Amino acid sequence: MNLHEYQGKELLNSFGVKIQRGIVADNHKKAVDAAKQLAAETGTGWWVIKAQIHAGGRGKGGGVKLAKSLSEVENISKDIIGMMLKTPQTSAEGKRVNQVLITEDVYYPGEFEPDEYYMSVLLNRATGRNMIMYSTEGGMDIESVAEKTPHLIFTEEIDPATGILPFQARKVAFNLGLSGKAFKEMTQFVTSLYQAYIGSDASLFEINPVLKTSDDKILAVDSKVTLDDNALFRHKSYINLRDLREENPIEVEANAVGLNYVDLDGNVGCMVNGAGLAMSTMDLIKQSGGEPANFLDVGGTADAERVEAGFRIILKDPNVKAILVNIFGGIVRCDRVAQGIVDAYTNMAKAGDAVKIPIIVRLQGTNAKEAKDLIDASGLDVISVVEFKEAADKVQEVLG
Repeated sequence: MNLHEYQGKELLNSFGVKIQRGIVADNHKKAVDAAKQLAAETGTGWWVIKAQIHAGGRGKGGGVKLAKSLSEVENISKDIIGMMLKTPQTSAEGKRVNQVLITEDVYYPGEFEPDEYYMSVLLNRATGRNMIMYSTEGGMDIESVAEKTPHLIFTEEIDPATGILPFQARKVAFNLGLSGKAFKEMTQFVTSLYQAYIGSDASLFEINPVLKTSDDKILAVDSKVTLDDNALFRHKSYINLRDLREENPIEVEANAVGLNYVDLDGNVGCMVNGAGLAMSTMDLIKQSGGEPANFLDVGGTADAERVEAGFRIILKDPNVKAILVNIFGGIVRCDRVAQGIVDAYTNMAKAGDAVKIPIIVRLQGTNAKEAKDLIDASGLDVISVVEFKEAADKVQEVLG
């Protein structure tokens, strides 16, 4: 589950991570009130207006701007709220901005210029350990840094049995070239950041940039936080942080009826039980000259209701030219799935939502023969196959 910047910062702050303070607003009047409040609390005279969407690169699309007066806060907020913000991480259409974060200006003048660093905490899947990735090149795309100057990226792996140790936090601060007060602040920042990562059951923390102010404070100026959905049962309050407006509406609908669905860009919809079989089915579609339009795992209880829900969700995609149903009957009986397909097909026709594209059905496992007989006898325009290769040939045939 992805969080907005302001939500991520609030979570970090709850674990003792120092942040750039800010207040979220969903209209220009609230934005001005937020700016006034920040001025009273922090003494800031300039403000940064940040669009709140689940995508990086907001500044490149005009979603992050500096305001030097309250009138600029009002005008900039008016422009940003409601805009379709396009960034390197959004679709060509962009994402609608529903709210902005008004933050204090922490780039205040001093004897020394502020420095920006990159820092993230994530799982190293190769070693099965969490790691801190960091760089002196903050404020830039980390991908570009990795490509052009990989020697400027450091990593520190954490033993899950001990957690982060003091010498590791000091090592991070040393590699970033810090000393004195900034060194101490960074060691505390790194320690608190890792504790927040573990304590919130996150799968990713990315702070870009981490700022060293001109008076040697270390602050999180931005935040990208992804929480592990599978651990939300341990954090009931986090569920309220989900912003469904930022998520694919078809995926939201599928999740509401208990289907594991990921929307893709292809032309062949697939309905499968089991993630491994789903991946194989997507490979099959690709090898047959098609492109998978989705990942859809109906699980081990593929009854008529779930099958019908799956069909309706797949058919919301206008690019789908065919549907491949590939079920292995282990826990679930194939004849029960077949009956579900027939019932779903019939119910949708009665409701005026008749399926008008080819459906290829491959059922193997428990009661597979009975399932094939049931579909063949139904009289519906459903193509029943037995072998994987046969399914591939049919996909190729119906796509022309």
